[in-house]
Amino acid sequence: MSFDRHLAEIAREFPDWTIWRSDAGRWWATRHHPLTPVQREAGCAMTIDADDPDGLREQLYDQRERLDGTIP
Repeated sequence: MSFDRHLAEIAREFPDWTIWRSDAGRWWATRHHPLTPVQREAGCAMTIDADDPDGLREQLYDQRERLDGTIP
């Protein structure tokens, strides 16, 4: 699968994040909205990175679970 297709698929699946690939080849995601103190305490991160698109997707799933755990 092409770089652009991976990027588009991840961006569609996680619309609350900006997804990109650095010139060094790392995959990155940054949230669109700031985190609350409770979310940070739960391990939510504003920006994450991975070696490849699958690794980034795994981290994004983890971040989604952490965020869901902070919603009453």
